[in-house]
Amino acid sequence: MAGIDIRNLDLAYDSRQVIADLSADLADNAITALVGPNGCGKSTLLRGIARLVTPKAGAVMLDGADIARLPGKALARRLGLLSQSPTAPEGLVVGDLVARGRYPHQTWLSQWSRSDEEAVDRALKLAGADDLRDRFVDELSGGQRQRVWIAMALAQETDTLLLDEPTTFLDISYQLEVMELLLRLHEERQRTVVVVLHDLNQACRYAHRLVALKDGRIVAHGPPADIVDEDLVRDVFGIECRILSDPTAGTPLVVPVGRRSAVPGRVRPQESVPVKKGPL
Repeated sequence: MAGIDIRNLDLAYDSRQVIADLSADLADNAITALVGPNGCGKSTLLRGIARLVTPKAGAVMLDGADIARLPGKALARRLGLLSQSPTAPEGLVVGDLVARGRYPHQTWLSQWSRSDEEAVDRALKLAGADDLRDRFVDELSGGQRQRVWIAMALAQETDTLLLDEPTTFLDISYQLEVMELLLRLHEERQRTVVVVLHDLNQACRYAHRLVALKDGRIVAHGPPADIVDEDLVRDVFGIECRILSDPTAGTPLVVPVGRRSAVPGRVRPQESVPVKKGPL
């Protein structure tokens, strides 16, 4: 199992610091969701874990090894990444895209092999994309395309999978489809998953642990039931809310309180409709 230990990490773009002195131990064999408002550093932190952003200070340790010292292919055999809004070359077939996930396993002496073919087959089936193998990527729907990109990451056969907003721009049915797939990966394949999510309720339902970020720092870190309350939502997202129990999953359900407590003309559940009396 892969263990990710983030130590006093500083991440910046030129002179603009995004992550400041951040430390966290991301649980093995669990789904961890990074949550917080836009611009809080979620995606930057994920990119730092994947070594796409060079730290100004601190380190990211993977199984006790500093990822900065690992060769590129060695890291890619241990960490799979699905970036935000990935794009594929025009005219690329699904099977060929997923096969690119096997690149870290290729060498000059060992090119495409039967084991690579089997890995691609497993990834497509696990992602529910086997029937898309011969389709062109650019003709797929949003949900289908996300399944294919996840299949490519699965073809790497890494213990850890990093995903940056995999449900963004998808309608609710495709969002659930992607999140159920990640849950299945954890339960059936014991994958460690770190995912950036905008939907706090979605994160509470599917993640074992949350890392709540604000202004590049961790505000809270732990199981959703332990850390998600009205104070946390107010502090991190700047909104008032009520916390209920999700009637399906039993996890925290965040209900925002808007400026208007009810929609005009709609009767609240605790209210009764006045009955007009008149001649029978």
